[in-house]
Amino acid sequence: MAVTFTGAGWIPIETNPDVIQKVQQSSAVLRWGNHVPMGSNTKYTPRSGGVVIDRWAKSTSAPADNSPNDSVLLNTDKFGGKVVVAAEDMEDSLASIVDAKSGDAGTAFGKLFDNVTLGITAAKGTSGWGFDSLYYLLTQNDTVTGYTGNANLTLAGTGGITYDNLSAALGLYEVGDFFDEAETIVVAHPSFKQVLRGIKDASGSPILNESSNGTAGGGQGGTPKLFGYELQWSMGAKTSAAGSSKPTGNPFIVFGNRQYLQVGDRTQGELAVNFQDTETGIGVDTDENLLYFRARKAFAVGAPGAFSMLVKN
Repeated sequence: MAVTFTGAGWIPIETNPDVIQKVQQSSAVLRWGNHVPMGSNTKYTPRSGGVVIDRWAKSTSAPADNSPNDSVLLNTDKFGGKVVVAAEDMEDSLASIVDAKSGDAGTAFGKLFDNVTLGITAAKGTSGWGFDSLYYLLTQNDTVTGYTGNANLTLAGTGGITYDNLSAALGLYEVGDFFDEAETIVVAHPSFKQVLRGIKDASGSPILNESSNGTAGGGQGGTPKLFGYELQWSMGAKTSAAGSSKPTGNPFIVFGNRQYLQVGDRTQGELAVNFQDTETGIGVDTDENLLYFRARKAFAVGAPGAFSMLVKN
């Protein structure tokens, strides 16, 4: 679907099915996250410390629940960039160039979003982003939910990725209060592919099933599964100090409950494109056209104990 500019400013491009597919293929968080509509730059979403249900004796007051409760703050940040298109390169139609670059922008945005929401190692005050990543939050105590810092963050060490440390990392999430089999997802960097293909369970079967019917050699094209849970590869699943669409840190794999990946969808915040031609503005001076891409999204981890991460270092 071609994008047509009529001088109306920013044009949403995530209405384009090709761009949506690019984004979802590149970003596990945007595909699987719990999306929350936002009419302003910040929004608090309630977070419960749980509810205790006990025996209620006849003719007595109902047992009281003293679990702590608070809210999780969704804070919007802006993603964007620009592409220079020389006037000499405009012999192709504008629509063709915008469509091609929009697909590329969707891919880059998806990778960056996963990296800043999952892999940044520093606090938001240091990284400059408006929210903390899952990696960082797994290193911190959370008194409301009772999570202890680093409890669910595992470094593979010199032994590398093995069946045992994969199973143990998954188990950290499975034994927690936030485990839900129906909502469980796995996100991993593609560098795990070769490693996982070589790991077999006790019966000698590969633990990674890259087929639509869940068995090795079955019909292709479906969502792959690891230990029975849906898995998506993400190029953004590497550690990073400040966030990047091409992170260079340590790759990792995440197990967790998708409902606790809170994604804030800002009004008019979907990936959009704008065009500056050579007839007006700064384009006159350089004889270059500019394509601007922009998105506004928020993110928050509902509870760190809802996830476990294994880092390949």
